[in-house]
Amino acid sequence: MNERLVHISTPSNGGRLDHVLVEALGDLSRSRIQRLIRQGEVRVNGQPVLKTGFKLEGGEQIEIRLPPPLPSSLIPESIPLDVIYEDANLLVVNKAPGMVVHPSAGHESGTMVHAVLAHAPDLQGVGEVRRPGVVHRLDKDTSGLIMFAKNDAAHQYLQEQFKDRTVKKTYLALVDGHPPTPTGRIETEIGRDEKNRKRMAVIPDGKGRAAMTLYKTLEKFEGHTLLEVHPLTGRTHQIRVHLAFIGCPVSGDRVYGHRRRSLPIERQMLHASQIEVRLPGETMLRVFHAPLADDFEHALSYLRGDLLEP
Repeated sequence: MNERLVHISTPSNGGRLDHVLVEALGDLSRSRIQRLIRQGEVRVNGQPVLKTGFKLEGGEQIEIRLPPPLPSSLIPESIPLDVIYEDANLLVVNKAPGMVVHPSAGHESGTMVHAVLAHAPDLQGVGEVRRPGVVHRLDKDTSGLIMFAKNDAAHQYLQEQFKDRTVKKTYLALVDGHPPTPTGRIETEIGRDEKNRKRMAVIPDGKGRAAMTLYKTLEKFEGHTLLEVHPLTGRTHQIRVHLAFIGCPVSGDRVYGHRRRSLPIERQMLHASQIEVRLPGETMLRVFHAPLADDFEHALSYLRGDLLEP
């Protein structure tokens, strides 16, 4: 597989080189981007830049050379998948809650990637070595729709839609409490929490990345609300951070929610229910849907009074 050149323009507000590239290249981890910079694979206005924290003013032209992927050591695993759609370019799966998307520290096996490689071996070598075929990600405990590209052309085509914000994602979120208004728009900047670098947080203007989320009330309970949520940007943990910010953390969220659980549930009640995307070679948008996981359905039945416990 040959090397690939990627060209992007720096956003008008500039920023650190590695941060800008992480935002633009959603399939590459920050650590890999930093390695590429240090290895001289990144040029700014035609000049190589080796400093990951290089300050961009805005408007610069950046070229990134992506070397051919190294052979992967990932071993496919025959794990059942709930396949929503599949063709020669794409695999759409309804991810079960509790399943990690790709290998990472502490999760070297049993991930979505291992399962998808057993289902579609040709994904090997598409995208990043440790994340073959991954177009976008979901948190471990978030259920719902996730897409995998089967070839480089489809991978780049789909990721460009995420970068350009033309992909429309719909989530269902069961939250603690009630939002200040039945519908609303949350618009803040999100960045790393200075007190806990593993968390994200709403931070002062100019210090983070712009994040926008729309929400709409679908069903109201005594101490909870079922919301339809549309993230207009794709920041890490965006929905969870934004809903906590307005005083309605996702039920069961142990990172951004209440210390004492409001329901006897084992994970955050967040589900990627619908995605609208244009497939390679097609002009019309495709819409995919994923049914709720059993635990989410049970939690709703419990709140409606149909069950004694979820």
